[in-house]
Amino acid sequence: MRTTAVRHLAIAVLTVLTVTAAPAATAAAAPSSPTPSAPSAVTKAAGTDAFYAYDGSEPLSSFAPGAVLKTRTLQYHLLGIPTPVKAIQLLFRTTDAQGRPSVGVTSVVRSPGGDGRKAVSYQSAYDSLNPADSPSRAIAGDVSLGGLLPTAESLVLVPFLLQGYDVVVPDTEGQTADFAAGPEYGATTLDSLRAVSRAPETGMSTDTRFGLIGYSGGAIATQWAATLAPSYAPDINRNLVGFAEGGLLVDPAHNLRYVDGSVVWAGVIPMALIGASRSFGIDLKPYMSSYGLEVYKKLENGSIVNALGQYPGLTWKKLAKPQYADPNSVPEFVEAVNRLNLGSAATPTVPGFIGQGNGGVLEGTFSNLPGIGTGDGVMVAGDVRSLARQYCATGNKSIKYQQYGVLSHVGAIVPWAPVALGWLNDRFAGKTAPSDCGRIPAGNSLAPEKVKPLS
Repeated sequence: MRTTAVRHLAIAVLTVLTVTAAPAATAAAAPSSPTPSAPSAVTKAAGTDAFYAYDGSEPLSSFAPGAVLKTRTLQYHLLGIPTPVKAIQLLFRTTDAQGRPSVGVTSVVRSPGGDGRKAVSYQSAYDSLNPADSPSRAIAGDVSLGGLLPTAESLVLVPFLLQGYDVVVPDTEGQTADFAAGPEYGATTLDSLRAVSRAPETGMSTDTRFGLIGYSGGAIATQWAATLAPSYAPDINRNLVGFAEGGLLVDPAHNLRYVDGSVVWAGVIPMALIGASRSFGIDLKPYMSSYGLEVYKKLENGSIVNALGQYPGLTWKKLAKPQYADPNSVPEFVEAVNRLNLGSAATPTVPGFIGQGNGGVLEGTFSNLPGIGTGDGVMVAGDVRSLARQYCATGNKSIKYQQYGVLSHVGAIVPWAPVALGWLNDRFAGKTAPSDCGRIPAGNSLAPEKVKPLS
């Protein structure tokens, strides 16, 4: 019965993709003026479900990270339409980017042929500044434009479910949608796994083995979870079989310069600035021009759908006041990007597979700056190579690296996904992890940014 339900889910996802593909593509390609989310509607949609708020009598700080606070079981929805598949959702205690107690939500779909001993944590690339766009809300039946991506990603779950893996889908960006805040993504992902290990309804336990997988925004969460696990969650780290990711953000300062003035991806500049400001509690608005403040306001509750292709040619200089034309002249910016730089973080102790495109010209990013080079349109290939080499040099030899030289960010998903699935299958099967250490080409310096004094 459950196998039939999972097959129905696959058919439903394909139907949804067919119906929505053309309108979504038109919206992404439109060169018209930005179409911001409506803040009032966002606030209403994000605030109507009491499940997302901790309302217990004990202080949240009294619970250990990963403690389960609420549990519910519901039907898995696609664009608000219920499917035969059941999902278990948990509200749990986690930690935000500033180290404060916070709450997170994760969703679990149990495999029809699984026994609770193995699970895949799928980190969604929902890339949004709006909590209403999170995967759990889409699964619960909420419908939003930014939630289309988690709906499309539902198809990725099906192969894992049919192979006996339970699938965990955390809301990696937290309850305030702190876009691009890697450390918070990582902590939320790890505490999600703690929570699902402790909730009887999931069928999992503290002995369940986990594999991490994600692409693009999902790769941010995947990599930071693998990076933080030995220190933040050693109990989870000992059960990790490995991480598979593609299209990875390594050094945000490099990425912002790389997409500066690009055709499609320039809108991620203000999105990242808003996400960093929100997560670390800093205020970048005093450094912004009047136009920068206008864009900031339009994207405060926006998603990648509101930014992709809608700000062609946007640059940092257009967003900043003239005296701050160099982003490194803003101390808060430098502090934030350095805290988000994976090159300054620890080395994971579990095997990893990293895939990265380098055909960014196909998506309208023609930049090739000294010390940064080319990428897939939004992610910098030289940064990813350097990170992989750094892991090899600091004790983790079980790193597989694949660069797709002629493929862009979106295009590289096609060859990456089946390899990532096979790679994870091999890790669960106990096979020796392959290594590309010694064969990965050199990349960029990942040294921290330095503040540039105003002249």
